[in-house]
Amino acid sequence: MEFFYVSLLTFFVLLVSLSLHFLFYKNKSTGAGAPLPPGSTGWPVVGESLEFLSTGWKGHPERFIFDRIAKYSSHVFRTHLLGEPAAVFCGANGNKFLFSNENKLVRAWWPSSVDKIFPSSSQSSSQEEAIKMRKMLPNFLKPEALQRYVGIMDHIAQRHFSDGWENKQEIVTFPLTKNYTFWIACRLFLSIEDPQHVDKFAEPFNLLASGLISIPIDLPGTPFNKAIKASNFIRKELVSIIKQRKIDLAEGKASPTQDILSHMLLTSDENGKFMPELEIADKILGLLIGGHDTASSACAFIVKYLAELPEIYEGVYKEQMEIANSKAPGELLKWDDIQKMKYSWNVACEVLRLAPPLQGAFREALTDFMYNGFSIPKGWKIYWSANSTHINPDCFPEPKKFDPSRYEGSGPAPYTYVPFGGGPRMCPGKEYARLEILIFMHHLVKRFKFEKIIPDEKIVVNPMPIPAKGLPVRLFPHKN
Repeated sequence: MEFFYVSLLTFFVLLVSLSLHFLFYKNKSTGAGAPLPPGSTGWPVVGESLEFLSTGWKGHPERFIFDRIAKYSSHVFRTHLLGEPAAVFCGANGNKFLFSNENKLVRAWWPSSVDKIFPSSSQSSSQEEAIKMRKMLPNFLKPEALQRYVGIMDHIAQRHFSDGWENKQEIVTFPLTKNYTFWIACRLFLSIEDPQHVDKFAEPFNLLASGLISIPIDLPGTPFNKAIKASNFIRKELVSIIKQRKIDLAEGKASPTQDILSHMLLTSDENGKFMPELEIADKILGLLIGGHDTASSACAFIVKYLAELPEIYEGVYKEQMEIANSKAPGELLKWDDIQKMKYSWNVACEVLRLAPPLQGAFREALTDFMYNGFSIPKGWKIYWSANSTHINPDCFPEPKKFDPSRYEGSGPAPYTYVPFGGGPRMCPGKEYARLEILIFMHHLVKRFKFEKIIPDEKIVVNPMPIPAKGLPVRLFPHKN
């Protein structure tokens, strides 16, 4: 079935290319003033989208970027991605320019296909919904709120490792890390803790995530079609949860401050208006995606690198056992314990550099502007890539070497290390992700040593990096 859709897509590309080439051909310059960046718009209609996506499917998304930097001798180049004319800004200077000009020269942009998967009940765009969410989130992601989450996350981590890892000789890592981060998101956002209830949501969310940055062909069986169906299913389920929570709040069975859902139900806007149920469902859906998907990839790659690098594992193990040995039996981790995990976080940061869950993001030009001597027209889409700095020897010497010491002292130079983005649009969940990653590392190394079953397992980026076979590992429990 998958081969059929690839063949169908290839035929479609060839047909459109041959019939519309001259109709859609565009000159390489504006004809007046500064030139456009060097580059190619690729095939008519589809542009260079297939190559952009396929380098990720082959496990080397950076090749799309670095091949063109070398070809055009420029750190900004022109292309055509996801149906839009685009420029790719590379390097620390490109990151600085985009992050510093957020909502001045550029704003966030998502492909129109995202609006089909996340249809807003309020008829506003994904961009507008994102702005609303970013205003609401700080109350739940500030340090005093995060301190309350440590014990909850630790409790879920204990149950997760007990249910999914212990008494097993071999496990497949990525499905388990997805389960761990999704369980935490369900508990903190919706107060859902029952594993069976969590599992009911898990598969539709996996389908939704897989279809987010897919070829937007809405035919039965395609990833895009499955994502739309999964989104509709989840929204219906969320509406029923919201209706029940309203009843529980009215009857005093639920607390106004227990989670984000209660907050959304009880908080009015500046006009005294409360959010409708469907709008709350939209926002919770987005939060659940953002709240677990990227961290699950990071946790899986932490397992990968710790399995490959025994000296790094030993450093993390030593730090985590000092913390574990300081705890009374049954005592949960506390905020102060997390602050002691300095080496572990340096290791996690290096994992995020080499396998960033956020490969990059799009912006849209709000007006015509100049960059590096080139004209960027209003309406053009602009892509920044984490890999353009993360594996650039000018930014990180010996970029393929795993070296946690890069984050000691003042750490990497500004705008070179961007796994969480930057500027006003830096991921608001950065500290939340830090907590769940460190708590995962604590329980992982405290319980096991492990080795990869497939030593040279391929990595696929679609849209996040994931091990092609899910990273199967062999477990060796520590003898107490």
